[in-house]
Amino acid sequence: MVGNKRRLLLVLIVVAMLAAGVSGSILSKAGANESRFADLRSVLEVAALVKTQYVEPISMTDLLRSYVAHGTINGMLRLLDDPYTRYLEPYAYKQMQVDTTGIYGGIGIVVGIRDEKLTIVAPIEQTPGFHAGLRGGDVIEFIDGKPTKNMSQDEAVSLMRGEPGAKVILGIRKKNGEFHDVPIIREVIEVRSITKQVLFDDGIGYVRLSSFSERSAQELDQALSALESQGMRSLILDLRGNPGGLLTAAIEVANQFIPEGPILHVVGRNSVTQTVEAFPEAAHRSYPMIVMVDGYSASASEIVSGALKDTGLATLVGAQTFGKGLVQTVIPLRDGSALSLTTARYQTAGGNDIHAVGIQPDVIVELPEGEEPPYYASDVEGGNGVDVANDIQLQAALELLGFQALKKAS
Repeated sequence: MVGNKRRLLLVLIVVAMLAAGVSGSILSKAGANESRFADLRSVLEVAALVKTQYVEPISMTDLLRSYVAHGTINGMLRLLDDPYTRYLEPYAYKQMQVDTTGIYGGIGIVVGIRDEKLTIVAPIEQTPGFHAGLRGGDVIEFIDGKPTKNMSQDEAVSLMRGEPGAKVILGIRKKNGEFHDVPIIREVIEVRSITKQVLFDDGIGYVRLSSFSERSAQELDQALSALESQGMRSLILDLRGNPGGLLTAAIEVANQFIPEGPILHVVGRNSVTQTVEAFPEAAHRSYPMIVMVDGYSASASEIVSGALKDTGLATLVGAQTFGKGLVQTVIPLRDGSALSLTTARYQTAGGNDIHAVGIQPDVIVELPEGEEPPYYASDVEGGNGVDVANDIQLQAALELLGFQALKKAS
């Protein structure tokens, strides 16, 4: 209690000094610890950003009280009850910038906080984590013996990444409740967005898009061009297990099919809405189309699938999507750190909410309870092999196209 009162008093002193324009040099001469004041400047900088830009109104007083209670910036942000708003130390911010390029050293999994647990959203195909049997829904309880309870997502990611050839041991709680220690050797991870492209009989093309990065739209364009040159007349776009990625990539991918009108809506504070419209000159593909989704299709995957569904350009097949529809804006701070701040919510092209709701497929094909998604098995083999015989969701998609149940996009 005494420590909290002292911390609050120090915060109030710094607020008063900064408001009065007192410089760092004067603070130092006054006997204050300069690094401590620098830390508090970061606290106040983050609090001001949250106060002015967070998607929901929040009290500055409540933020400062939360900081006093927890003693850290991420502790302060617990007030928001939002796992996607977080403070990034300089090393974590640099790692986030690496993520968007699609090349880094690690084990190849995408993680998130679900029900306050560090949870695998999806493994990246053909990576050490994928081959070690890590799957969407697995909970990571330990990283090299360190408990992940109350660990930030960024700290967890930094612990799992490292030099290629080095080992990391994850304590994994499987969905059936079993616990396993899983040793994994890190490798250089180069993530390809397009992991499979196949032309079936009757001119039905199949493309698996496993993540959204800077290269996604270009890779998709190349894959579709190759299939079109082979006589593709309809398309199955597989977004199952795709945990998302860059918003710009999602827009570019959707814009390859949507000739005009909205791709998504971004709803900010006080319901102020901005609509992202398609660029007509970018759209040039028009054929019957099915998009496959499941419970591990999240974020950017939901933007693309929702846009194609709402515009009537595709039929969705599979299971309810993950339901991650919050907009994070990454704001660099003066000391090299950054704030990942939820500034808005996504809505699909038709104005439907995504977050905590997900997207309902037009044709629901649920897997038997406890059965592993069939695309994992075929992905283990690598190459362009697709196990249609054991994939009831893909069978349903092929049947729809084979019976010409879809109207050709105009």
